[in-house]
Amino acid sequence: RQWGCQWKLHTRKPFLGHMHLIQVDSVQRWMEDLKLMTDCECMCILQSKPISTEEDAQSELILSSQHSPYDNLQLLLKRAWIISTELTRIAQKLEKNRWQRVHSMTVRVNCHVRSMINEYNSFTRNSSEEMHQFEKLLIEKCSEFTAVTERCIQTEDEQTLQSMKSCINETLTTVAQLFGQLIELALTYEIQNLVRQINSSDNIYITESSTIGLFSLTQEGAQLCRIIAKEGGVVALFKICRQNCFRCLYPQILRTLASICCVEEGIHQLEKVDGILCLADILTDRTHCEATRAEAAAVIAQITSPHLTFTQHLSSFLENMEEIVTALVKLCQEASTGEVFLLASAALANITFFDTMACEMLLHLNAMKILLAACADKQIVDTPYSRDQVVTILANMSVLDQCASEIIQGNGVQLLMEMLFERSSSGNSAEVTACERVQQKSAVTLARLSRDPEVAHAAIKLSCIPRLIELCRSPAERNNSDSVLVACLAALRRLAVMSPDGLEDSDFQQLVKPRLVDSFLLCTNMEESFV
Repeated sequence: RQWGCQWKLHTRKPFLGHMHLIQVDSVQRWMEDLKLMTDCECMCILQSKPISTEEDAQSELILSSQHSPYDNLQLLLKRAWIISTELTRIAQKLEKNRWQRVHSMTVRVNCHVRSMINEYNSFTRNSSEEMHQFEKLLIEKCSEFTAVTERCIQTEDEQTLQSMKSCINETLTTVAQLFGQLIELALTYEIQNLVRQINSSDNIYITESSTIGLFSLTQEGAQLCRIIAKEGGVVALFKICRQNCFRCLYPQILRTLASICCVEEGIHQLEKVDGILCLADILTDRTHCEATRAEAAAVIAQITSPHLTFTQHLSSFLENMEEIVTALVKLCQEASTGEVFLLASAALANITFFDTMACEMLLHLNAMKILLAACADKQIVDTPYSRDQVVTILANMSVLDQCASEIIQGNGVQLLMEMLFERSSSGNSAEVTACERVQQKSAVTLARLSRDPEVAHAAIKLSCIPRLIELCRSPAERNNSDSVLVACLAALRRLAVMSPDGLEDSDFQQLVKPRLVDSFLLCTNMEESFV
C-alpha cells in the first residue's frame, strides 16, 4: 500500500477558479487585507462607535444584508485568517520578550475581533444565544489581554515581566480557544444556511451559489468537511444530483462531494444515501456530458483511495463495481483531455487496490490495451501524475499470469522501460515525487512480469538491465529514493536469472549475489561516500 495512488482530490483547482485563501499571492493578499486593516485602525480610534447617523446605519445594514452567503463566508474567513495570523505572531514576539510589539499587536487583534463580530452581526440577524455568549466572552478576554500587555510596557523590571509572561501566555491561549470556538460556531451556522438553501430552493442560481460556498469551505481543511457532512451537506448535494433540472450544476456538485468525502463522515453519509448507485448511474448514462462523468470518476477516486482507512464498509460499491469499472475504462478510452483521463485512471488505480476482482475485470475489458494506447498519445497522458495512475494499474494487474501476453502485444515493456527514465521537467516537489513513484512502480511491474521468459527477454533486449544498474548506482538518477532503489534491485535480480551474461562481474557481485539488504546498504553508502 505504501506506493498507492498519491493523488489527492482536495488539492485540485476549484471548479470556478476560486483559490484557497492562503495560496493567494502575497501582494494580492496584502491588497485585499488593506481595507480590513484600515477599517481596523479606524475602529480602534473610535472605540467601535459608528460615525453614521441612525438612518445611514440602517441603509448600510440593508446593503450588507444583500450579500450572498458565499460573500459572507469570504468576509468571515478573511477576518479569521488575519486574526489567527496575528495570534501566532503575538506568541512569537512573546517568546522573544518583545513587549512593545506584543502590546501593539494585542491592540490590533482586539480591534480585528470587534470588527469581525460587528461585520458578522450586520449580515446575520438571527445568530444564536450561544454565539452571543461566545462573542461577549471573547471581547472581554481580548480587553483583558490588552490591559495585561499594557502593564508590561509600563514596567522595566525584568523579574516582574517574566512573572507576567505566564499570565499573558495563559490569556493568549484562552483568547485563541474562544476565537476558534466562535469561528466554528459561525461557520456551522453559515453551513446550515447553505445546506438549507440547497434543500429548499428550486432556483438554479441560488443552488449554484450555495454549492460554490460549500466548495470554498471544503478547501479550508478536514474539520470543515466534517461539519458539512454532519450538517447534511452530502445528503443535500446527492438530492440535487437526482434532479434533471440541475444537470448543468452536476460537475460543480460532484467536485464538492469529492472534496467532502476526504473525511470519514462524508463517506458514511454517501453510503447512507446510496451515493454509489447515483454515481454508477451518472457514469453509465451516456447522455451526461464528459465533464459530469469525469467528476463522478473523481468522487469514486476519492472514496476508494488506498490511503483512507475507512473505505472497507462500502458494501454497495462491490455490488456496482462491474458497471463502474466498465464505465471508467470507456471514459479512459474516449477521454478528450488529459484531466479527464487522469480522473478516470485514478479511480481505476484505486479500485485495483480496493478489490482484487477488479484486476480480472480490467483484463476482461481489454483495459491493458486501452491504457497502453492512451500512453502513446502525449496530449492525453501528458503528466507524471497520469503515468503514475497507468503504471499503478499495470503493477497491480501484473500479478495475473494472463497479463504478460497483453503487455507483449501492446508494446508495454517498451513503455515500462521509458518510465524508468521519468524525470520532472519543472522541479516541482509534487511532480518530482510522482516521478519517483513512476520509476518505482515500473521497476516493480518489470520484476513481476519477468517471471514470464518472453517478457524478460523483451526487457533485456530493450537494455533494461543497464538502466536498472544506473538507477541502483546513481542516487541522482532516482532522486535519492530508497523505494526506487529496492524496486530496481528486485527487478535486476529477476532479469539476471534470465541473462546472467548481461551483467559485469562487479555488478553481479555487488547488486545480485548478496542479500537484498546488503546490496541496498552498499548502494545507499555510495551516496554517502560522495558527500
